Amino acid sequence: MNWFVAGLIVAGGVFLLVSCIGLLRLPDVYSRAHAVGKAETLGSMLVLVGLAVYNGADLTSLKILLILGIIFITNPTATHALMRSAFRSGMTIWRASERGHNDDLGS
Repeated sequence: MNWFVAGLIVAGGVFLLVSCIGLLRLPDVYSRAHAVGKAETLGSMLVLVGLAVYNGADLTSLKILLILGIIFITNPTATHALMRSAFRSGMTIWRASERGHNDDLGS
């Protein structure tokens, strides 16, 4: 069982790392939010499931599962709200033809 818990926590950590890399490397707010919204939600959920399984049937595990449910609902909703406000404020989508004009890409 400890290997299973360790696998869940490590897998969650990998998804959180991918989320951080996506936040740093992707060119515009829409693709960054897509990477962070998906990978961070899954990564944090895997870590929390690993912690709940490690604790066993306990009140602490119930609290962790309640936090997991809140994250499951709020993270995608917040990502959607942020992207909708970015779109409504006129933020443009990055295009490959803009590569030479964007200093943020490190080219």
